[in-house]
Amino acid sequence: MSIGPTIDLRTAEGGSADDTFTISELAAEFGITPRTIRFYEDEGLMAPGRAGTARVYSRPDRARLMLICRGKRLGFSLAEIKEFLDLYDTDPDQIGQMSYALKRARQRIASLERQLLDVQETLADLREIETAMADHLKAHGADTTDA
Repeated sequence: MSIGPTIDLRTAEGGSADDTFTISELAAEFGITPRTIRFYEDEGLMAPGRAGTARVYSRPDRARLMLICRGKRLGFSLAEIKEFLDLYDTDPDQIGQMSYALKRARQRIASLERQLLDVQETLADLREIETAMADHLKAHGADTTDA
């Protein structure tokens, strides 16, 4: 799950750690809903500051959200993403984080490769069936263009 060796959660992607964002700004930037961001907070993946009742997201919060979204896109569970993020917080050299991410990435690759083989086998089977049925219909004079 190499979701972040190049992303520094403290000052991600330039700017200063003092930059702040609203929930609406982050939701729009990442193409998700504010409800999704609140769900990630409820799951312990993010903990934004508060200004009264309003959530205030820092640049590190934005970086965490970026990693969460990337991890989800890559097919990792929220538990796996949380463990990855927690390791980052406790390991400034990121050795534990990267070891964990490497192990999970290899597992995910193996899983996707198995799924790809399954899909390829299913497609081959369906193509054989399609050909056999089309041949049968043609042999009996039936039109196969609409079938």
